[in-house]
Amino acid sequence: MNQANDELARKIVQHLDFGADHVDQATRQRLLDARKVALSHYKERAQPVWGWAWAGHAITRRVELHVLSARHLIAAAALVAALIGIAYWQNGSAPSNELAEIDVGLLTDELPINAYLDKGFDSWLRRPSR
Repeated sequence: MNQANDELARKIVQHLDFGADHVDQATRQRLLDARKVALSHYKERAQPVWGWAWAGHAITRRVELHVLSARHLIAAAALVAALIGIAYWQNGSAPSNELAEIDVGLLTDELPINAYLDKGFDSWLRRPSR
C-alpha cells in the first residue's frame, strides 16, 4: 500500500476505536444481547472442500481405518506369494538343457563368433540328428 492509503487506514481505525470506547451502556447491552441471540441460532455445518487437502485427508482417514484388517492382510500375502511364484517360474526353476540352448542359439542366430570359428562345430552341424 502507498502512504496515503496507510494514513487513511490509521484514521479509520482511530475513529472506530473512539466510537467503540464511547458507546453508552444501554447500547452495549443491546449489542451484547443481539450477539448472544445470533450465536444461539448459529449451527456449525461442515462445508465440502474440493481440493487436494481434502483428498489427502480422505485417503489418509480411509487408509488408517482399513490397513490392518485381516482381509487386507490375507489379500496382500496372496499377492506377494503369487508374485514370488511368477518370478520363480519365469527364471526357469528346472535345470536348463545345454543342447536346447545351442539349438535356440542356432535358430535365432545368437551364437558367439567363436562357435562359427571352431573347426569341430562345422562337422557337428553336418552330423545327422538322432
